[in-house]
Amino acid sequence: MEFSISTPAILFPAISLLLLAYTNRFMALASLIRSLKSQYQESHNPNLLGQIINLRKRIYLIRNMQACGIASFFLCVICMLLLFSNYQTVAKYTFGFSLILLLVSLYLSLREIQISIEALNIELSELESSSIVAEEPAVIKEPHSSNEKKLFDSQKEVIINSGLG
Repeated sequence: MEFSISTPAILFPAISLLLLAYTNRFMALASLIRSLKSQYQESHNPNLLGQIINLRKRIYLIRNMQACGIASFFLCVICMLLLFSNYQTVAKYTFGFSLILLLVSLYLSLREIQISIEALNIELSELESSSIVAEEPAVIKEPHSSNEKKLFDSQKEVIINSGLG
């Protein structure tokens, strides 16, 4: 395999987009934490506190994802400088380490997604405890009377027109 100055440059767009996505996630979570904090100060709801704790874990993961992504990006630049200076062997090891850091960043991203599912479960447990969510899924029954049929048809049309059906 030929290792040229363009090889590490291939990662630039991918790493840049990942860093942008990580920053967007961070900003969204920071905003959500601020909102939940003010809600918790008013209501002292334990579910809100659980969500805030969960979000703190996710913020730390995102910080580490960003750090690994930035380090990977930095090593790609160093690798290009090494290639430009004709240090092929060192450049290959630098590029390999850059790829490892990118993999770590992606693993942390996967872990953050798994933790976000825990946050959704906390939210859903609140709904389940207030009996809003039924134990079993609702069964749609066919209408029997003409009024039920008209209502059913109008609801069906609304769903189809909204793009949900």
